[in-house]
Amino acid sequence: MRVTKRTNIAIRILMFCAANDDRLVTKSEIAERCNASENHLAQVINKLGQLGYLRTQRGRNGGIELGRPAPDIRIGDVFRSLEASVPLAECFADIDNTCPLTEACRLRLALADAAEAFFAHLDEVTLDALVCGNDRLLEILSPAMCRS
Repeated sequence: MRVTKRTNIAIRILMFCAANDDRLVTKSEIAERCNASENHLAQVINKLGQLGYLRTQRGRNGGIELGRPAPDIRIGDVFRSLEASVPLAECFADIDNTCPLTEACRLRLALADAAEAFFAHLDEVTLDALVCGNDRLLEILSPAMCRS
């Protein structure tokens, strides 16, 4: 299974917000620390906001924060929400499925079972588990300290 760039960026955003949960963070901060374009981030932040994973505040003092506590965010749910519309294989697509074997193919069932096992495993992982106690990650995601 291949994770889409959108989901990869979404997890980076969520980890950044969890690592900086004492304040609102900006899109430009996330872009700098997570090596992503602000335009791409804007799309993913919007989707995560719609799904309730993020809360956004507009304006001069605006920013982004988690929409719920990090221990309550299950990575499997995030993946399902963002990957559900991406067909695992051609035979899973509603349109553009030209495979003549779809009705009789056992591989399709095996792939569906494997995908569910993948998501079920990620259901055991919380955002909190990815961030808390991960000193190296926190160092990477921390704001740059002022240097005198």
